[in-house]
This record gives sequence, C-alpha cells and structure tokens, in this order.
Amino acid sequence: MAVLTRSKFSVLVSIVFISGFSQGMLLPLIAILLEESGTSSTLNGLNATALYIGIVLASPFIEKPMRTFGYKKIIVTGLILVTVSLFLFPWWKTFWFWFALRMIIGVGDHMLHFSTQVWVTSNSPADKRGRNIALYGIAFGAGFGIGPLMTRLADLSEALPFLVSGGFCLVSLFVMSFIHNEYPVSASSKEAGMNTVSRYREVIRLSWVALLPAFGYGFLEATLNGSFPVYALRHGIPIDWVSILLPSFIIGSLVFQLPLGLWSDRFGRRNVLLVCLLIGFAAFTGTLFAGGSMPVFLVLFFIAGMFVGSLFSLGITYMSDLLPMHLLPAGNILAGIAFSAGSMSGPLIGGYFIEIFESGAFVYAISGMLLTLLVVTPIHKGSGIRSASEKNVS
Repeated sequence: MAVLTRSKFSVLVSIVFISGFSQGMLLPLIAILLEESGTSSTLNGLNATALYIGIVLASPFIEKPMRTFGYKKIIVTGLILVTVSLFLFPWWKTFWFWFALRMIIGVGDHMLHFSTQVWVTSNSPADKRGRNIALYGIAFGAGFGIGPLMTRLADLSEALPFLVSGGFCLVSLFVMSFIHNEYPVSASSKEAGMNTVSRYREVIRLSWVALLPAFGYGFLEATLNGSFPVYALRHGIPIDWVSILLPSFIIGSLVFQLPLGLWSDRFGRRNVLLVCLLIGFAAFTGTLFAGGSMPVFLVLFFIAGMFVGSLFSLGITYMSDLLPMHLLPAGNILAGIAFSAGSMSGPLIGGYFIEIFESGAFVYAISGMLLTLLVVTPIHKGSGIRSASEKNVS
C-alpha cells in the first residue's frame, strides 16, 4: 500500500475544500439570481437537482478510467470541468444553459471527490483512517459553509462570484501539478474477471450497512436546506432565526467531526454510528417539545450537527473497513449514488410531509429516517476496524 504523505494529504484536502466552496456558493447564488429573473420556484428547485443528476450519470463510468489513468488524472479532469463551467456561467444567463453547467459541475465534482476519497481511504492505515476522513469531511464542510458568503459579491457584479470561485479552482489545478500520480490496488486474476454489476453486488453484500449513512446524510442535508425554511415560515419561526439555526448545525458538525473520527478509530465505526444516530434522533425529536423557544431550537440543532453532521464521513470510513481494497472504488461510487438518492428524495418527502401533517412534519421526516437507520444498522455484524492485512486476506 502506498504511503499517504502529509503534503499529499494536504493537497487533496485543499482541493476538497475548494470543491465544497464552489458547491456552497452555487446553491444559494443561482437560486437568488433565478428568483430575481422571475423563474418559478418549481423550476428553481429543478435547477438545483442538476448537480445530483450529474453525479448519478457519471457514477457508472468513473471506476474504469481511474484504474486505467490513475487518481491524479481523474481529479485534474474533474477540476477542469468545474473550472470551465464556473467561468461560463456569466456568459449566458438562461435557465437551461445554467442547468447544463450545473450538471457538468456535478460530473466534475463527483470525479474529484470519488478519486480523492478512494486515494485517502486506500492509503490510510486503519488506525488513522477515521481521523483522515474526518479532516476530509471538515475541509468540505468548511468550504460549503463559507461558499454562501460569496453571494454578497453579486451586489458588485453577478459575474464576480463565479470568477472568484473559478480562480480558486485554477489554483487547485496548479497545485495538483506537483503531485505524483498513483493507481488503485489491483484485484486478483479471479476478481479482475468480475464485471461492473458483479462488483456492485459484492459491495452491497459486504457493506450495505455503510451505504446507509451516505443516504441519510444526503436526505438530512437536502431536507434541512430545502424543507426546513418552508416549515419554519408556516409555523411562525422568524426567518432571522432560520439563518442562525442552519449554520449552527453546520458549525456543530465541523466542531465534532474530528473527535468522532478519532473515537471511531478507537471504539469501532458501528458503535460510534449507533451513538450518533441515537443522539441525532433525540435532538431532532426534542424540537417537537421546544415550543417557541428559539434558544432551545439553537442548542438542539447544534447538538444534532455534532453527531449526525458526520454521517457521510463515518459511513465512508466504515465501508473502507468492510471492503477489500480492490472494491473500494466501486464502494465509493455506490456511496455517491446513495448520497445523491438521499439528496433528491429528502426535499420530496419533506415537502410531502409538510402538506400532510399539521405540525411536526419536518421532524417526522428526519427523525423517522434516523430511527430507521438506528434500527437497521445493528443487523450487520461487521463492527469496523480491520487492518489492511485482514482486508487483503478476505
């Protein structure tokens, strides 16, 4: 197994930060610009799904090129797609052109995320894997949290946020030129004969439980950003508090992601996942009894962020423990698909619950999802941590 040096890890983490930054900027910025141009809320929401459509479309076609060309070339290709798309946004302000660009960004982002995830998980020792993936998650979360601040630059010029974000991507391309290329671990001759469907089936058989947190986090993130503001407006929660509650969840996830990663290295991924799901379920359910107390809402959202804001990174680390090295690329692809499925279904289910239930709809959707994961996760017997030698034997 190749060594993940500190300098290489730092470069990969910086690229993930910039990717999160561009995604965090695009979501509110394009929504605002389309709203100001008179686009309906339905079409505005449709435009936001373009990123996830790009992820799903790209997923089946990334693994083989990465095995052929290596991690670096896939990351560079993804960065080029994102950079060019960002620079093209100001050229033509029309719905379908922007939809296509966001879909291309989804493809590019998935290429670089997929490659960096496999690179980090494959080359991290088992006793440091949780820490490394936690730092990876912190970098993306920090970038995603800072990105929306760029919307203020649109007051000076609509093109400026796109140009600044594209400039950061150019810096990433320059930094990547100093990194040596590496390739995923090769399978045995028998395993190499497996087709794509067979590899995916094997990943699901061995690590289906580790794909659930990726789905759960996508569901949670999209429901918080898409359905909670609607729920808040309909139930008398001041809009000023909405702009405080959502960042409190993100801050909680950033603050606690590294401790959770370290604890998962020490106590096992499944044990830490179960604790996180239980506390997250309790925190969101607790909002039903908060009444109109916004400080209580704030504390509960922060606690929820501390524990379930790391679901994706914990799931990826858990999956890396359960799978042999040669299946990690396929596993990361399915994790990306699970995240996208959660991201697309979250707002739909959240919106449906808001229409059906008089009160508590937002809580029912998220708490119900967390409770389902909490009940299903113990069914799988793999608890996490296995060494690289144990994985190779399996």
